[in-house]
Amino acid sequence: MKASTSGSALLRLRKVSRTYGTRQALHPLDLSLAAGQCTALFGHNGSGKSTLLRIASGRDAPSSGQALFAGRPVSEDDPEVRARVAVVGDTVACYPDLTVREHLELVTVAHAVDDAAGWIDQVLADRRLSDHANALPGSLSSGQMQSLLLASALVRPRDLLVLDEPEQRLDPDARKRLADLLIAEKADGVAVLLATHQVDLAEAVSDRMIALEDGEVIAQGPTRKVLRELGLRP
Repeated sequence: MKASTSGSALLRLRKVSRTYGTRQALHPLDLSLAAGQCTALFGHNGSGKSTLLRIASGRDAPSSGQALFAGRPVSEDDPEVRARVAVVGDTVACYPDLTVREHLELVTVAHAVDDAAGWIDQVLADRRLSDHANALPGSLSSGQMQSLLLASALVRPRDLLVLDEPEQRLDPDARKRLADLLIAEKADGVAVLLATHQVDLAEAVSDRMIALEDGEVIAQGPTRKVLRELGLRP
């Protein structure tokens, strides 16, 4: 469900960096992402991927440089950013007394989604959650919880989809379906910014890759080229 917009969603990061006290979590870097494109952030834990995603989604401010979405500063306090940027984070945040369906209903109400009931049914089916629609979060497996996080992003309008290691806790079949989903998002004109450890997922869905280590860019460019530079593909 792509958000209504008069032009392509576009993310631009210009010389953004982030420090926490004396620690340089992210060294200055540039990133440009257009509608229908996917950039993968690749690296180990602590490499700076999550920091970059928080800046890109407006959940954190850069210490230097500029982060722009559709030509305006990225901030989750901006109603347009909230309306057009969907985030799947690396932590599970659910209301323990709301069912799976009620979680999705809450999202659709917040974003004034038309035909919410039908759309929720479709997303539940796509994420293999139909049989768990009336279940509480505490009864779900870790993979089902991850599917709920994805469903919460998919049930709302979006021009930019930001995902922090969405393959976590998914079995091989679910990871394949995740790749198919992200390819479909791109085809629908959604821009995708993805942090991942998994080479196969990055290779399947991303057009470009930024490899990070200790907050610094060690390689960037077309995904296949970067994977070869890292020695991960022949």
